[in-house]
Amino acid sequence: MNKMGTIIGFTFKNKVRNKSFLITTLIMVILLSIGMNIPYLIKVFKGEDGNGAQSSGVHIAVIAENGSAASQLLQAYAKQPGVDATVTPYPAADDAGLKQALSDDKVDGYLTYTEQSGAGLGSVVFHAVDDSAKVKSFLQSALQQVNAQLIAGDRLTPQQIAAMNAPVPLGTEKISADGEAAQDKSHPLINYVIVYVLLILFFMSIMMTGNMIAAEVTSEKSSRIMEILITSAAPLAQMFGKVIGIFLVGLLQIAIIAAAIAANLMLPHNSGVLQDFNLDLGQLSVSLLVYGIVLYILGYFMFALMYAAVGSIVSRTEDLGQAAMPVMMIGFVNFYVPLFSISTPNTLLVKVTSFIPFTSPLSMLLRIGVGDVAAWEIILSLLLLLVTIFVLGWLAAKIYRTGVLMYGKRPSIKELRKAMKAYKI
Repeated sequence: MNKMGTIIGFTFKNKVRNKSFLITTLIMVILLSIGMNIPYLIKVFKGEDGNGAQSSGVHIAVIAENGSAASQLLQAYAKQPGVDATVTPYPAADDAGLKQALSDDKVDGYLTYTEQSGAGLGSVVFHAVDDSAKVKSFLQSALQQVNAQLIAGDRLTPQQIAAMNAPVPLGTEKISADGEAAQDKSHPLINYVIVYVLLILFFMSIMMTGNMIAAEVTSEKSSRIMEILITSAAPLAQMFGKVIGIFLVGLLQIAIIAAAIAANLMLPHNSGVLQDFNLDLGQLSVSLLVYGIVLYILGYFMFALMYAAVGSIVSRTEDLGQAAMPVMMIGFVNFYVPLFSISTPNTLLVKVTSFIPFTSPLSMLLRIGVGDVAAWEIILSLLLLLVTIFVLGWLAAKIYRTGVLMYGKRPSIKELRKAMKAYKI
């Protein structure tokens, strides 16, 4: 046990100090930070970094050739408490000031309308390069109130008009075919985002750390260092020490990436990014994160043991890619099935793959996060995965024990079986 602890510590320190780990992690953090700050960077390059730049909210220009009641009412509506908008009147659509404001992105567009001879607004046209949902929502509410005030005149107070235009709350309840109330099984949008991020993060971490294990075992074997190591520590202590040590490296990398995401979300210009995408962290299921960690740990050890076994039977690092190809293909299936099924998590394919141990870590994560899954299905999937890990651990130990001292060409399955029979765990 002491020797295994030494191997774990040595492997962890060696990989963390490795330039490839540091550079890869740094690149991932930089790319992630750039991706999360692209909208702000675009504004900075356009000169909209907050110094005299357009503030958040809606900015509308309205054409009021001779001044009009509709324009004044629209400006008054924008000044109400809780309305994040500005309405600026201009005399004509070809006004130089309006063109400059459009060019500098200080207004989202301009509004032209014709008032009816009787009451109310006539035709209304909004001219904009990009009419966002926020602008549309403001215009719908504002023009509805302006139209109501033009029609009502002095007969109704602004409070009465606002109450008249206020939407009536409408609740919904799903029912089954027999009229009984059905349970709403819809998942919040934040779950889809978390599942998508975890799928990518776990796949990259498992594949990178798995390749680290195989490459380290093969390099030690090809340089004949293995012959020295085998005299100081048992092969099983070496294998499991490397697997656990690199597992800690993977956890560290995930923690660094998670910290980078949290740090970017805490930046002032990103404070409202979650609200802009209708994401509420309060709706995030804690059980999803717990199951995600459990499935990541189990999935890691399953693939790590396979990579360790593959690395032990290869004598040259040049042959490692070809030997590890079957394991990599299993990893790709494990990743792509849930990734392309994220919008349809309850298909038969996802259900079947969530019970196959080699594909269950990420497929079951998808079903837990955004699908319909029973508790017994989760338990059964985890049990099958645990049994597979124990079987692979026993098999990998026998392969590793015999493979690390077999040099020359890659041994065939028949040769491996013959050598493994001579060694009992």
